[in-house]
Amino acid sequence: MAVEDNKNNDEAEIKGVIEGWVEALRARDIDGVMSIYAPDLVSFDITPPLHCMGADAYRKRWEEAFSSFPGPIDYEIADLDITVGDDVAFTHSLNQLSGTITTGQKIGHWLRWTACWRRVNGKWLIVHMQASVPVDLETGRAVLDLKP
Repeated sequence: MAVEDNKNNDEAEIKGVIEGWVEALRARDIDGVMSIYAPDLVSFDITPPLHCMGADAYRKRWEEAFSSFPGPIDYEIADLDITVGDDVAFTHSLNQLSGTITTGQKIGHWLRWTACWRRVNGKWLIVHMQASVPVDLETGRAVLDLKP
């Protein structure tokens, strides 16, 4: 098989993994959500602390997030870009988690997402991910009303 065919297959595989992850998130399937993270995951997420080390610790963050949404959760990905090497890859996109939180407030802010992947035992897993929102440098506040 040609190198280009392998690259296209890997891109399609990673896209499928991400699509399955989105469906698991919408279904509140914590095991499905966690299935894309390597055990040694390093996460720089939009909520404190500055970083989260390990998939077990990150699982707790997702469990907390699920408990913040008593009703349905939606997740959308825009402008997904996938770059694949031999056993590493990276993706970036604009993502939106939306729903109504326990206070009754509806949320749905877009964020920037970058994930670094490694093929582990034939399976693509995220080893590092970062989510961020733009900041207004004059006020020091997050800018949450931007859309792709």
